[in-house]
Amino acid sequence: MKLLQQAHRASLHTNSTRRGMVLVIAVVLMTAIMGIAALSIDLGYIFVIRDQMQTAVDAAALAAAAELGDGYGAGASRTQAEIVNLGQTAGQTVAASNRMLDRPSAYLSPSRDLVFGKRVYNSSTQMWSYQWGNGPYDCVKATIHRDQPPPPVGSGITAPPDGSLNLLFARVLGHKNSSMKSSAVAALKPGVGVRLLAGGSSAVTLKILPIALDQQTWANLIANTGSVQFADDYSYDPDSGLATKGADGILEVNIYPYGSSNLPPGNRGTVDIGSPNNSTADLSRQIRYGQNAYDMSFFPNSELRFDNGPMILNGDTGISAGIKDDLASIIGQPRLMPLFTSVAGPGNNAMYTIPKLVGIRIVFVQLTGSPSQKQVIVQPATVVTSQAITSNSEQIATDSFFGPVRLVQ
Repeated sequence: MKLLQQAHRASLHTNSTRRGMVLVIAVVLMTAIMGIAALSIDLGYIFVIRDQMQTAVDAAALAAAAELGDGYGAGASRTQAEIVNLGQTAGQTVAASNRMLDRPSAYLSPSRDLVFGKRVYNSSTQMWSYQWGNGPYDCVKATIHRDQPPPPVGSGITAPPDGSLNLLFARVLGHKNSSMKSSAVAALKPGVGVRLLAGGSSAVTLKILPIALDQQTWANLIANTGSVQFADDYSYDPDSGLATKGADGILEVNIYPYGSSNLPPGNRGTVDIGSPNNSTADLSRQIRYGQNAYDMSFFPNSELRFDNGPMILNGDTGISAGIKDDLASIIGQPRLMPLFTSVAGPGNNAMYTIPKLVGIRIVFVQLTGSPSQKQVIVQPATVVTSQAITSNSEQIATDSFFGPVRLVQ
C-alpha cells in the first residue's frame, strides 16, 4: 500500500514538472512568434515606404530634368541659374505630390537633394561618368532622405520631415527606427533620328522644317566664325513663345539661298520629306503641321535616322514665295531642320546628302522684294520631342536635339 502511495505521489510530481516545462516552452515560443510577427509587419512597412520613396524620387528627378533642355546648347533660352531654380521648384513640387504611409507627402530639400551636372561618355570603357556641379547641365540627381536623427525625447522639437521611419512593433525588440534614402538620376539623351510609331494617333506628326541648310554655314554659326558676319537682331521669349526685334544672345542666320539668280547646285533649298514629288501644298502642310504617317511611309520603318550614315533626300534648290505665310505662321516655334554636306543635280532634281537634323526656330520671314532683300532668319533652338530616336552611347553636342528625359540610374 505504501508503495502505491509513493508511486502516485511521484507521478503527480512528474506531471507537474512537465506542465511547468511546457508552460515555459510555450512562453518562449509565443515570445519568438510575436517577435517574428512584429519584424514581419515592420519589414513589410519598410518595403512599402521604400517603394513609395523610390516612386517619389523618380518623379522628382524627371520633373527637375524636364527643365534642362531650355538651358542647353547654342539655342539655350534660359541661363543655367534659371534652369536650376526651375528644376528645384519642379522637383520639390512633384515629390510633395506623392504620399507616404506615415507622411502626407514625400519631402525633398531643393538645395540639398537636387544636384545638377553633366554626363561624360568613355568610349573605351563604354561607361558614363557624372560631373556634378559642372555645366552645361544635362542630368539631375534627386535624393529623398528618411535618415535624419529624431529630436531628443522631451525636447518639444517636431520630428523632421526627412527623419528616420518610426517602426510599429519592433520597438519591443529594441528597434525604434529605420534609416533609409532613395536616389534617382534623370538625363537628356541626344537624338540620332526621328520616327513615327506605328499605330499612333493620326494627329501626331514630326515637326521637321523641309528646308535644308549647308552644314558648314551652320557650323560657322555655332562657332561664330567664317566670312559671314552673323547677327543677333531678334529675341525669343520662352515664356510667351514670341520672337521680337532685339538681341537675346543667340546668333541668327539667313537660310534663304544666296548666289546667282540661277541658284546653282550646292545652294540651299527645300527637301522632300516623304514623296519625292512633294508639291507646294505638301510643303505648306509640313511647315505648319509637320510630317504625317503617309509622309514617313516612304522611309524604312517610318524613320529618319543618321547613326548609320547620312541620308539622301530629293529636293529643289531655292525657296518659293508661295510658302511665305506658312513660314511666318510658325515664327517662334521649335522645329528640326536638315543639314546637308553636298547636293547633286539642278532644280527639282537636286539630291541632298543629309547627315543630321538640328533644332531651330524661325524669328523673321520676308520673301518679297529683290533676292538680296529676301530673308528667312532662324536661330538655334532646343528641340525635345517624343519622336526622337535617342542614343545610349553618344555624347551630347552643342546642337543636339533630344528625346524626353529618361531615368538613367
